Amino acid sequence: MILQGNHKRAVRRTLALAVAGASVVGLASVAQAEQTLNIVSWGGAYSMSQQKAYHEPWMEKTGDEIVNIDRSANALAGLRAQSQAGNVTWDLVDMLPADAMIACAEGLIEPLDHDELLADAPDGTPPSEDFVDGALGECFVASIVYSNIVAFNSDMFPEDNQPSTIKDVFDLENYPGQRALMRRPINNLEWALIADGVDRDDVYDMLETEEGIQRAFAKLDTIKDNVIWWEEGAQPPQLLADQEVAFASAYNGRIFDAMVSEDQPFEIIWDAQVFELDGWVVPTGKMDKVRDYLYFATDTQRLADQARYISYGPARMSSSDMVSTHAEAGIDMMPHMPTYGPNFATAIQKDDEFWADYSDELSQRFDAWLAQ
Repeated sequence: MILQGNHKRAVRRTLALAVAGASVVGLASVAQAEQTLNIVSWGGAYSMSQQKAYHEPWMEKTGDEIVNIDRSANALAGLRAQSQAGNVTWDLVDMLPADAMIACAEGLIEPLDHDELLADAPDGTPPSEDFVDGALGECFVASIVYSNIVAFNSDMFPEDNQPSTIKDVFDLENYPGQRALMRRPINNLEWALIADGVDRDDVYDMLETEEGIQRAFAKLDTIKDNVIWWEEGAQPPQLLADQEVAFASAYNGRIFDAMVSEDQPFEIIWDAQVFELDGWVVPTGKMDKVRDYLYFATDTQRLADQARYISYGPARMSSSDMVSTHAEAGIDMMPHMPTYGPNFATAIQKDDEFWADYSDELSQRFDAWLAQ
């Protein structure tokens, strides 16, 4: 009998598990089952959600040890350095899609056959049809949909004059106070154009022109003297909590965690959220070591479990209906997801190809602008 598609993959997986189960009596196999995986991620509430949803269940299941390394903010540079030194110590890396495209082109990470490597949905739908659009790249598999947003401290504004749009962030007259923005052009240039009246569907076309770039920087000029530039994800909620700033750009999960875990009086401006995907890449030569973990950590149940700890949407459609309540606070998680209908109404999808092409150039111009 010829096996096709899902059946063929299922038999391979069953045989692999059977062999693994039978071999645990051997000392060599026991040593293999108790290997150490060096996994790179972002830290904070996000790494905690991975720890609860993927790492702890995997360690309990296999006896492996997982070492968390908070280096994803500089993952591309780190992989380059390790590769050049001929000593790649990272086994799996959480990375943004734009950086993954670059790393893939440079041969730093492994190409992925998604339907071969990843689990089917519970109903048998193959991964290539179950993950959201853009979630599967040549060398990349997304785990979450997250959002870059601007939040504010509601205690710093009267109840009858609370901000609600991205334009309000640029309105110093009606909404005074310091702003905290990430020290990079990504998101800031998009928001500047939208605040200046550009339609969200035209933002990236505009940024491909000199006129558009100058227009974005001119809009940023209007608030430049009132901006604190941050570089670490933990800074925005702390700056808001200390009332050093009235507004702060941030990852939506960081703000949600501060609101739920610390009862901070924060509100998210969902208008013009820039949503993007985040997920895994496998450093070149590490596939055999992490293959089974990658299969486990990207299945439907694990991605749904992660959404119980942080307000990032799962990258698999089969996981969405399984999102329920927060594991500790018990609140309904759906209204806090970037992909929730009212939150998503004016969302912008980050153009990863645009930023892969123009990131270096625009970063240099951004740094030069900051130095002026």
